[in-house]
Amino acid sequence: MHASFPSQDNPLIRKLDSVFTLTEDERQALDKLPMQLAVIKDDQDIVREGDRPTRCCLILSGFAATSKITADGKRQITSFGIAGDIPDLHSLHLRVLDNSVSTLSTCRVGFITHDDLRDLCERHPRIAAALWRETLIDGAIFREWMLNIGRREAYNRIAHLFCEMLVRLSAVGLVEDYAYDLPITQAELGDALGITTVHVNRVLQQMRADGLIVTQGTRLAIPDWDRLKEVGEFNPSYLQLEQGDLAALDAAQGRPSQRRA
Repeated sequence: MHASFPSQDNPLIRKLDSVFTLTEDERQALDKLPMQLAVIKDDQDIVREGDRPTRCCLILSGFAATSKITADGKRQITSFGIAGDIPDLHSLHLRVLDNSVSTLSTCRVGFITHDDLRDLCERHPRIAAALWRETLIDGAIFREWMLNIGRREAYNRIAHLFCEMLVRLSAVGLVEDYAYDLPITQAELGDALGITTVHVNRVLQQMRADGLIVTQGTRLAIPDWDRLKEVGEFNPSYLQLEQGDLAALDAAQGRPSQRRA
C-alpha cells in the first residue's frame, strides 16, 4: 500500500530540517512523497550487500544498522540508523550495494522508489541539496567512527557513541531529560566498536559505577552530559546541526528550539 506520512510526525522532515532549513513548499513536497509502508521485525535484512535495489528505505521508527561481513562471518557495524534516516540513499546513484542494512529492533519503514526520489529532486533542487548534505554528514560520521575505533580506548569509544546518539536522537525529538531508548544489545555495540561482548559488559558496568550512565531496560539516561562529552572527547560539529549542541540540549530538556521565531 502506498501512503504519504503526516507532516506533524514526518521524521524525514525533522531530520532534514535539523541540518538544512526547509521552506514550507519543500515540507509539503516531502509530505506528499509516496512510500510503501511496512513493519519489519528485529534481526531482519532490509537490503543486502550485492542487491540492485530500485527503491530506498526511510526509517520511520526503530533502530537499524549498516554493516559488512567478513569471509568468516564476523560483522562490522558501520553506522546506526534512526528515525528520519535513509541508510541506503546511496543506492539512488550506485547500482550495486556494497553493504547490508538490517533491523536491530522492530522498525516501521517507508520504501520510496528511486523514480519518485529523482522526480522530487528534479522538481525541488534544494531538497536534492539537502539529501546530498545528508550523505556528506554520513561520511563525516563514518570518519569520526574510524577515529573512535582506531584511536580511542573502549571506555572512551562507548562514551563517544552514547553522546552521538543523544545528539542525533534529539534532532528528531526522541530525547527527554538526557535519556533515550537504545534497543541495541551488548553484542551489537561490540560489532560497532570493535570490542568483545565481554569487554562491552565490563565497560558498561564501570560507566554505571562512575555515574556516567544509568540504564533501565533499553532506556539510557545520562546524569552528567558535560562529563560524558569530556570522557568521549565528543565535539558535535561533525553532525552539522543548525545550532549544534544547543539544539540537542534544548530537545533533551524538553525546551522549545530557539532556531526559529
